[in-house]
Amino acid sequence: MTENQETFIFDFDSTFMKVEALDVLCEVIYQDSAAGTQILSEIQRLTDLGMEGKLSLKESLTQRIQLLQANRDHIGTVIEELKKKVTASVIRNRTFFKQHSENIYIISNGFKEIIIPIVSEYGIKPEHVLANTFKFDHDGKIIGFDEKDELCENQGKVKKIKSLNLKGEAIMIGDGYTDYETLEGGAVSKFFAFTENVSRKIVVEKASQIAPSLDEILYELSYKASVSYPKNRIKVLLLENIHQDAVKIFEHEGYSVETMKGSLNEDELIEKIKGVSILGIRSKTNLTAKVLEHANKLHAVGTFCIGTNQVDLNACSMKGISVFNAPYSNTRSVVELALGQIIMLVRNTFEKSIMMHQGKWDKSATNSVEIRGKKLGLVGYGSIGSQLSIVAEALGMKVYFYDAVDRLALGNAKKCSSLKELLALSDVVSLHVDGRASNKNIIDADAFEAMKPGVIFLNLSRGHVVDIPALVANLKNGKIHGAAVDVFPEEPKNNDEPFVSELIGMKNVILTPHIGGSTEEAQEDIGHYVANKIINYINTGTTYGSVNLPEIQLPELQSAHRIMHIHENVKGILAQINNILLEYDNNILGQYLKTNETLGYVITDIDNFHNPDLEKKLKAIPNTIRYRILY
Repeated sequence: MTENQETFIFDFDSTFMKVEALDVLCEVIYQDSAAGTQILSEIQRLTDLGMEGKLSLKESLTQRIQLLQANRDHIGTVIEELKKKVTASVIRNRTFFKQHSENIYIISNGFKEIIIPIVSEYGIKPEHVLANTFKFDHDGKIIGFDEKDELCENQGKVKKIKSLNLKGEAIMIGDGYTDYETLEGGAVSKFFAFTENVSRKIVVEKASQIAPSLDEILYELSYKASVSYPKNRIKVLLLENIHQDAVKIFEHEGYSVETMKGSLNEDELIEKIKGVSILGIRSKTNLTAKVLEHANKLHAVGTFCIGTNQVDLNACSMKGISVFNAPYSNTRSVVELALGQIIMLVRNTFEKSIMMHQGKWDKSATNSVEIRGKKLGLVGYGSIGSQLSIVAEALGMKVYFYDAVDRLALGNAKKCSSLKELLALSDVVSLHVDGRASNKNIIDADAFEAMKPGVIFLNLSRGHVVDIPALVANLKNGKIHGAAVDVFPEEPKNNDEPFVSELIGMKNVILTPHIGGSTEEAQEDIGHYVANKIINYINTGTTYGSVNLPEIQLPELQSAHRIMHIHENVKGILAQINNILLEYDNNILGQYLKTNETLGYVITDIDNFHNPDLEKKLKAIPNTIRYRILY
C-alpha cells in the first residue's frame, strides 16, 4: 500500500483515455466513410445513454458491438491509435502510476484485449485491469462479450470493486454514471468526477468533488504530481479582446481562462485581479501599483501589443511578476497602414472619395502629388520607424529620422541631430515613439510651427504625444495639408462607447480607431508569441523576452526539482541559498543566476525536495521577493 493507504481506481474510456475506445475502433474499421460516420454517431449516442444511466450497460454494449462488425485483426491498429490518445494529465503523471502501481486499478465496461497493452506501459498490472473480454468466432470476428461478467450487470462496477476486499480508502476517478454509482453503492469512499475530456451534467451534479485533471486530484490528496500546482487552478484573465488563439493556447495548457472584450479602469481591475495568476492586456488597461497591491496570486503579465508603458514595471518587479510583450509582432501591420495613409493623404484620396459618395465629380490634380522624391521625417526609429524607412525608400522617398537613442541608419536614411531639424525639412512627418511620460506633447504648437507649410502629419504611436488642440489649429489654418491619426489621448474602453474628438469632421483627416497593429496576422502572431512566452515562464522559469526580470533561457526540466528565487540585488543571496540546500543534503544539478540593476534571479535544479522546512528557510532569506518550486 502507499504511505497514504489509498487505492486509486480509474475508469478507462474518457478518463485514462481522451476518447472512447469503441469510437476509435469504429474509425479504424470504416475510415471516414459515409456509412462509418453514421455508425460512429449511433455508437456515440449509445455510449452517452449508457454513461448517463439511461440505458443498461449490457444493452448499450450489445448494440455497439453489433454495429461495429469488427474482428481480431483490427485490435492491434486500435491499440496503436489509442496510445496516442492518452489523457494529457495522465501522461504528465506517468511516474505516479509507476510508483503506486500496487494500489492502482483500471475498471471499465470496455475490453481487456484493448486496455491491458495500453495501461501496462504506465506500470499497471494486468491483474489490476477489471474489464470485459471479447468473444470471437472461428474467423476472428467479434461476435459479443462475456455476458456473465459482473461488469455487464446493473451496479457491475460496485460489485466488482467490493469483491476486491480492498483495505484502506478506495478512490474512484471517472466520467460516467456507473463511476458515480461506486460511491453511491458504498464500494469507494471518494468519487472524483473527471472532466478533463468530457463533462456529463448528470454526473457532475451528483459528484461531491470535480477534477478537471489528474493534477488536481493528486494536489488535493497531497500526492507528488508532475506539476507543483494544478494547472486548472491557474486563472487567466484576458482583457481587450485578445486574439482567440491566445485563449486556446492557455486553455490547451489546462488553465482556467476568463475573457473580456473591453478594458477595465483601476477600481474595476482591483476587483477582477484577485486570484488571477496571469493577466493579459493591450494598450488601454493600466496596471498600476495600486492594482498590484490586490494581485495576490499574479505571476505574469502579458501586454499583447508592443508597448509596456501602461504597466508599472517597477511595481511588478518588486512583486516578482514577470511582464512579457510582443515587440515586433505587429510592426509590418503598422508600417503598411502608415504607408497607405501617406499615399491617400498626398493624393487627397480620402476627400475625393467623400465627394464621389456625394455625387460630385472633381477630376483635378491640384495638391495631388506623388510620394517619389518627397522627404519622409520619422520621429522615432525603433522597429516600426526603421521598417517604414526601408519600405518608403523602396518607393522613392527620401528618409530622415530623429531618435533620442543613438540608432544605426538603414539604407540611405539620414539621421537628424534634433527634432527641430527633422521637422523643418520633412514633407511628411510620421510619429513612432513609445509612451513614456517624457514624450507627452512632444509635438506641440512650437513643433507644428517648425514644420513646412502643407506638411502631411501622421501619428500611429501614442495618443498623448501630440497636443490635439495645436493639431486642430494648424489643420484649420492650412499649415497641415492632411493628417492621419490612429491613437488619441482619450479612447473608448470598448466598441459600445462613443468616440469624442475635436478632429471629427475635419477636412483631409483620416481617423482610425487604434488599428495600426490590428490585422488578423498581427493579432494572431501576438497571441501566439505572448501566450507561449508566459507558459514557458510558468512551466520552466525561462524569462527570455521579459521586459522587467533578468533574462535567462533555461533548459527543459528533467528528473529534478527546480527552485525559482527572485530577490533584491544584494550581496550574498546565492551563498545563502546554497548553504540551505547543503544543510538539507541536496545535490545541485544545475544553477543559473542573472541580475539587473535592482533584481537577482536564481534558478537551481536539485535532486530532491522532501523536507518542508527547506521551503520555509528559502522563503525566509532576507531580501527575498518571490520563491517558487517546479517539479
